Amino acid sequence: MAEEKMHAVVIYGKEDFRYEEVPKPKPKEGEILVKIERCGICAADPKIYHGKAYFSKIVYDHAPIIAGHEFIGEVVELGPGAKERHGVDVGDRAIMENIVPCGECYYCRRGMYNLCIPHLIPGVKINGGWADYMIYPKNAIVHKVPKDMPVDAAVLIEPFACAIHGVELGEIGFEDVVVLLGAGPIGCLMISAIKQKNPKLLIVSEPDPHRRSVAKELGADIVVNPIEEDLVARVMEETDNIGADVVIDASGSPKAVEAGINALRKQGRYVEFAVFAEKTCIDFSIISDIKELRIVGGHLGPYTYPAAIRLLHQGYVKYDKIVTHNIPLKDWRKAIDVAERKLEGAIKVTMTP
Repeated sequence: MAEEKMHAVVIYGKEDFRYEEVPKPKPKEGEILVKIERCGICAADPKIYHGKAYFSKIVYDHAPIIAGHEFIGEVVELGPGAKERHGVDVGDRAIMENIVPCGECYYCRRGMYNLCIPHLIPGVKINGGWADYMIYPKNAIVHKVPKDMPVDAAVLIEPFACAIHGVELGEIGFEDVVVLLGAGPIGCLMISAIKQKNPKLLIVSEPDPHRRSVAKELGADIVVNPIEEDLVARVMEETDNIGADVVIDASGSPKAVEAGINALRKQGRYVEFAVFAEKTCIDFSIISDIKELRIVGGHLGPYTYPAAIRLLHQGYVKYDKIVTHNIPLKDWRKAIDVAERKLEGAIKVTMTP
């Protein structure tokens, strides 16, 4: 019997991604085979393509590997025991979380599975979802997704789960003034999550005019163009010269980080959730001696997928304002270009196999 084939975007190295025919995987014990409905481009993907992030080398060391960690699919085949293990059946729509935890390392044993030492992330160390079909591994954390959820919403589950995690780390209260740096895909999804916390004021800093407009539509109270307006001065003006209670960075911009730190009040809370292409430096005296700040980093979306699925399904996210482009998977290079250069008002760019 001839081996079944499928198409996928395979990473071979720096600026060497190839759309090619590869063997269609067969699920083994505990594994699930899904047919990919839609996959998304994360801010990390162009960085992987160009080799502009620390994790690029990790990806290249595991090449050839199928790209992509944002995806949604339909279960088409189950390996032995997979139905019982994951609670899904053929025909179900399902998503796996963006890390496959080992369950045995120091962090997994303490419930911090997003920091798992083997760190098996699709498109980084194991095959991802930029393909016709994908395997959800035996140890994957799998969630059923309502079939009536529009695909434009379903493809946002992974990034929205990450956005929710970042927002949760900010411990936002009803009387808080929150500053969000960046209104890209994660930033826009963070606006939706922040609004669920109902803070006193949400200020969004974003240089792109279209994204500022979308941020306002999604619920930002104030939008600031940091190129033309002093963000710190505006925050001080809105807070009687005290500063923001919470700053969340979804920009990955060194200048934005510096402004965000300066915009915080004493004992303010700063959440770093962006992916950076370069090292960033700030004056640590501000963190300690001057303001006694609380700074926390966020990684992936542990324990937040059920909330992401529920909020998207119940219509709390204006996904149609965030998913701006859908491009055939075979045109992946165009999709990366549109996402990276923010062409045609692009925010979240997705692809269909």
